[in-house]
Amino acid sequence: MIVKMKRYSFLVYYKQYMEFLEKIREIGVLHVIEKPEGIAENDNLREKMLLAARIKTALKQLEKRVPKDRVQAPVDISRDGLEILKQVENALAEKETLEQKLQLTEKERERMEVWGSFSHERLQQLKEAGFVLNFYACNLRKFDQEWEVLYNAFEIDTVGSTRYFVTVTRPEEIVEIDADPIKLANYTAEQLDVQILEIRAKIEEVKAGLVEMSLRDYNTLKITQEDVLGKIDFDKVLLNTHSSAEEKVMLLEGWCPEESEEPLNAYLEESGVYYETTEPTEEDKVPVKLKNNRFARLYEMIGDLYDIPNYHEIDLTPFFAPFYMLFFGLCLGDAGYGLLLVLIAIFARKKVKPALKPVLSLVIWLGSSTVIMGIVSGTFFGYNLLESEIPWLESLKVIMLDPNQLFYTALILGVVQIMFGMIIKAVGKVRRYGWAASLSTWGWIITLLGCGGTYGLSNYAGLDPAIAKWSYMIFGGIGALLIFILNNIKRNPLINVGAGLWDTYNMATGLLGDVLSYIRLFALGISGAVMGFVFNDLAIKLSGDIPVISPIIMLIIMLFGHGMNIFMSGLSAFVHPMRLTFVEFYKNAGFEGGGKKYKPFAPYKEEKGLF
Repeated sequence: MIVKMKRYSFLVYYKQYMEFLEKIREIGVLHVIEKPEGIAENDNLREKMLLAARIKTALKQLEKRVPKDRVQAPVDISRDGLEILKQVENALAEKETLEQKLQLTEKERERMEVWGSFSHERLQQLKEAGFVLNFYACNLRKFDQEWEVLYNAFEIDTVGSTRYFVTVTRPEEIVEIDADPIKLANYTAEQLDVQILEIRAKIEEVKAGLVEMSLRDYNTLKITQEDVLGKIDFDKVLLNTHSSAEEKVMLLEGWCPEESEEPLNAYLEESGVYYETTEPTEEDKVPVKLKNNRFARLYEMIGDLYDIPNYHEIDLTPFFAPFYMLFFGLCLGDAGYGLLLVLIAIFARKKVKPALKPVLSLVIWLGSSTVIMGIVSGTFFGYNLLESEIPWLESLKVIMLDPNQLFYTALILGVVQIMFGMIIKAVGKVRRYGWAASLSTWGWIITLLGCGGTYGLSNYAGLDPAIAKWSYMIFGGIGALLIFILNNIKRNPLINVGAGLWDTYNMATGLLGDVLSYIRLFALGISGAVMGFVFNDLAIKLSGDIPVISPIIMLIIMLFGHGMNIFMSGLSAFVHPMRLTFVEFYKNAGFEGGGKKYKPFAPYKEEKGLF
């Protein structure tokens, strides 16, 4: 559900304004309204944001280097966080420079390796004695034996199809050779090997220093980050403040949840600050704060992947959550896979950081749904339970469905979710605009449910044909009246008829496609089960009959096959129910979105997890 908000407007004398803001931040419940035109460019704010970005990068680098078996030191208030930042940045820059130097030196060493061990001093002595040495490389096929006679060419090495050689000539001789001249480095390969070892030692030394800083300075730098981000929030509030009365009075506006306004009101009454409160109107862009139970809260992450609702509509999270869980189980559709997900999530939940615990709780719910739907579809690690002769499974076969039944189950679930969405849409219109605005939607609900229910009773419950005929006429007539005549009671009836016809066209074409989209639930479940069966069959047929080797081969094939199937089917089971939620359900539920999250002006605290 969406928490109700109140709009607060404050008028504060400019000399008391900074103290007022400090207290408002301490209370931490007010979402400050930004200026419609946005805040002007501010050099001071920009510098702080750049500093915050630098600190964030440094913290990420340190966090990656914290040894798993070591404990980080507590905050040291005697150390300067900005000085720590400089030390970290200098160390990272030095490491990057050394790594680039290492890369260049290794390339140079590889280039000089073919020339072997030699002395630059001896080459200089030969030059002084009147001999010029030139170094070349060419394709082996291009090497001309006459060069050995004309220019005293000596082969040094041949690597692949490239020949490396040197010529010895007098200074006045002109060397005309179809080969690539080579410029020697200042160091031989052996000397470069020494340099490479020295550079690597320096890199390890810098890395060790970064590890030490990650243990000693991480928490201190974290406090510095919180201080900088708090100052950024404070500056933004100042820039969103309106000044009036020759800048003597400061006007600030914001939103506060009704459930959190008590401490704010207590401070305002005590301080004597002038303020007014108003209820939000339909035109107001009110920040959104969601408040759901423990189960639905886990699915807020999934809803956020699309958009959050605006303040004036219904939060659909608690309504799509049970469907999403059910659809996931139907898509993955293997009780063994679901059981494996539950066990892994329960074990991992004890090991991970608190931020990831809600994600693993969601995995436990989805895995549990998969276990249930896997039993319903009769699949356990690709094994068909319907064909099993295990005695204790006989009682469960009553609830197991064959592929045809699963196909119709998927369609029925689609109809149920779409109709549920339409009811939510109608209720939402009643809440926002009144009954008159919702009559057309109620007309479709009455028509679809009434005529659909009548059809089901006629075909499967033996409903008397005369009663069925009157039922079709009553439900169809009421629906037609609401859809074609009363869809907008303030408009000309002829225009309403035209609008109703257009609505009927959209409903007839859209509703059928929406329902058929739910076939993917059946298709994905069946495909995953077939793949599991195939890997089991391959494991048995390809393992052979060697006493010790065969079970090992079988196990390897099954681990690889089922591992790949769990990954692919799990990915599909996550994505496709989400697609059904965001497209079919959201559309029929009248979801608008475009909401902005409630972010109170408060002392900075790192957001925990994904919620």
